[in-house]
Amino acid sequence: MATYVTMINWTDQGIKKFSDTTQRAQDFAEAVAKEGGRLREIVWTLGDYDIVVIFDAPDDETATTSLLRVSSLGNVRTKTMRGFTSAEMDGIIKRTG
Repeated sequence: MATYVTMINWTDQGIKKFSDTTQRAQDFAEAVAKEGGRLREIVWTLGDYDIVVIFDAPDDETATTSLLRVSSLGNVRTKTMRGFTSAEMDGIIKRTG
């Protein structure tokens, strides 16, 4: 399964409903699980981003589907990176010859 790291910022709508943030996180975890993925961790942060999420999904299309669904609600904007475990990096390094 692929790993994704998503940095999230609240929209104006999302910050107005900040008290719902933990429920929205739970809803996202359930939506990811329904797509065959898993929420690894979610942390609320200070600094450039309001929330950081690490989740697994079967493929890029599934991850994109989950993120589009949550973003379409209007509470957050996301920036996502594909992450690699140490074992995956070892495999990538071996392929470089």
